[in-house]
Amino acid sequence: MTPKLISIITPAWKEADNLPVLYARLAAVLEGKEWEWVIIDDHSPDGTFAAIHALAQKDSRVRGIRLSRNSGSHVALTAGINQAAGACGILIAADLQDPPETIPELLAEWEQGSQVVWAVRAARKGESATTKGFSRLYYWIMRRLVGMKDMPATGADFLLMDRKVIEAFNRFNESNVSILSLITWMGFKQTRILYTKEARLHGETGWTFAKKCRLVIDSVTSFSHFPIRLMGILGFVFAFMGFLYALFILYSKLTGSVQVTGYATTMIVILVLGGLQMMMMGVLGEYLWRGLDESRRRPRYMIEEETRD
Repeated sequence: MTPKLISIITPAWKEADNLPVLYARLAAVLEGKEWEWVIIDDHSPDGTFAAIHALAQKDSRVRGIRLSRNSGSHVALTAGINQAAGACGILIAADLQDPPETIPELLAEWEQGSQVVWAVRAARKGESATTKGFSRLYYWIMRRLVGMKDMPATGADFLLMDRKVIEAFNRFNESNVSILSLITWMGFKQTRILYTKEARLHGETGWTFAKKCRLVIDSVTSFSHFPIRLMGILGFVFAFMGFLYALFILYSKLTGSVQVTGYATTMIVILVLGGLQMMMMGVLGEYLWRGLDESRRRPRYMIEEETRD
């Protein structure tokens, strides 16, 4: 660690056009400070690593690392945090939706003693209603169901971490986890500032619906037993309903008050209970798969190339 060195950590996937613009804005914002920029190319199929290499040749403060396979932004961020040498690390996306001009506010809170400073979205420009709705749902699940009440309700993935937090984070080796949820769970002295999330400057987001669903599953299964407990509650409720229905059938047979047809009733019960059981097996499978995946102890990422090679 170098005292007062600021590490900027950026995951990049198909960001060849955005990186030079982000570099210019970072250099202007951090003028007069000691800083490094660690960029993790998540195995982009375009010229992203070539753009990183060009920046590294121009400025020795830029370090580029290319992963050997596309692993997702959270794995790329993990690789960047592992490589950061600064007294603090700032996680910022390459798409320029998080304005670098917010960094002085993050640093000001850090210098006053905060160990994690979240830049919380006060507004979001250029994003669809579907994206905003999914984001709200995700953070509602994390706050209300998982129990992370300190997580910002409007979302935050632009933040500063103190060196103590970075070292604590580097002790974790979980493969299937939301690192932003993990940082929230870790505790430390956390605070927040507000900013406006801008529209993407160039390119398209790689944050697909499938990746969003994966994030929800990883976040919930990593920090909560709620789905398994819900399965137990549903099992009890349906068993109780089955018991009541059996009493109703018995009463109807004895009194002849209601004619009960067999086929339709049987099919309804089979379909409902069969679907519920399959859903429960799927939830159990998610937990079992993650346990198996962790037990393999495979590295979370592998480095294919570095700009300093």
